[in-house]
Amino acid sequence: MSVPLRMNLIHCAHQDASEAIRRLRDHLGVKGDVVSPQGQAKTVAVFGEPLTPQQVVERICKDVRQRGLTAVLDYTAKLDGVELNPDTVRVSQAELQAAYDRANPAYLNTLRAIRDNILAYQRAILPHDVSVNRGPGWDVGLRYRPLKRAGMCVPGGAAAYPSSVLMTVVPAQAAGVAEIVVVVPPTRFGGYNQDLLAACHLLGVREVYRIGGAQAVAALAFGVEGIPQVDKIVGPGNLFVALAKKFVYGEVDIDSIAGPSEVVVIADETARPQYVAADLISQAEHSPGSSILITWVPGLIERVQAALEEQLAFLDRGALALDSLERFGALIQVRDPDEAVSLTNLIAPEHLHISTANPNPLAERLVNAGAIFLGHETPVALGDYAAGPSHVLPTGGTARWASGLSAIDFLKRSSLIQVDRRGLQTLSEDVRRLADVEGLTAHRYSVDVRLADADSQPGG
Repeated sequence: MSVPLRMNLIHCAHQDASEAIRRLRDHLGVKGDVVSPQGQAKTVAVFGEPLTPQQVVERICKDVRQRGLTAVLDYTAKLDGVELNPDTVRVSQAELQAAYDRANPAYLNTLRAIRDNILAYQRAILPHDVSVNRGPGWDVGLRYRPLKRAGMCVPGGAAAYPSSVLMTVVPAQAAGVAEIVVVVPPTRFGGYNQDLLAACHLLGVREVYRIGGAQAVAALAFGVEGIPQVDKIVGPGNLFVALAKKFVYGEVDIDSIAGPSEVVVIADETARPQYVAADLISQAEHSPGSSILITWVPGLIERVQAALEEQLAFLDRGALALDSLERFGALIQVRDPDEAVSLTNLIAPEHLHISTANPNPLAERLVNAGAIFLGHETPVALGDYAAGPSHVLPTGGTARWASGLSAIDFLKRSSLIQVDRRGLQTLSEDVRRLADVEGLTAHRYSVDVRLADADSQPGG
């Protein structure tokens, strides 16, 4: 038995694939286009008018800034349908301990193994302080220090995501962040999910709050009663979380303004259609999600479509994946590998799976991707769950200039400059000349006064 599937079919010999991709990206981005009818109805019920998602976020964030925790709790009641108070909004240490104690030992062992994988990778990529001697009496350097406090947004609407706890918390721990805060919606998949709370306890997270959406982002960014302000907010979320992170950027740092999940699979004649179909569905089941196949092999698209229809019939989230595949997916026939590279770099996908016999030469030319998966035996799910790099990745074409979350993102850099009289003499003429060009006389004088003082000293 199979499920009929009507995906976008794009043949580069007959149509402009780049324009079709731009339309998909625009519809799936963080511009407020993808909002369910239920979400639209809730907006009217809460705010009394059909606001856009951007307007909703601005109203919530400004209200939280003004009224603090009271506003956070009000929106939690109105939007999530959960009544909390200052004592119950934070998950208690007893609750975290109880969740850990009740957890399946095999599950806890899995969490430990994945934590170790992430730590090993994230610690290995950490940069080191640098010191450079530029001559007698002249040293410069670069120093890295961790942020003090970071907030992790963990989704909890349609499913529980302990993987997102691992993929945000552990990189911060590898960087040395002292205070880590987790916010998660007050749902059975979020702040009341025992597996998720057990993961927080195992990782040593002691601040967990049952708040989600824009109100959670605003609480972290501005600080409210009982929840001190953080330095950076990271982690996945829905459209409202993404727009809220955009709104508060500058008050705090953020990782990215991420949209729905996406994958591009490049496949050659050695790719198995069943494998390709499984990778496409694995991202589409996030719903919404964008899944795109690019191939130059005649007949592969038809074989992959048949495998998609077969798998959609028995997978639990098949109906959700089917909707995403039809609305946001594409099967693209290109003329050759060169055209596949060009189109993929234009898409700049979050996940890129190169399912070819020899993926490395292609990977060298594919410069725009959040995470790259090489070869037939490397499903994207390995990166989503266990391999080591974080699954918090740039979406919506932003991999053209953005990178996935890592321990490096929890470090701040300070340059170090130290000179003595010899170093000051060496640099003085260039500083004076440039200060004269710019008309900044005080800049020049700050050098002159020191050199004059040196000349007046005995033996100067």
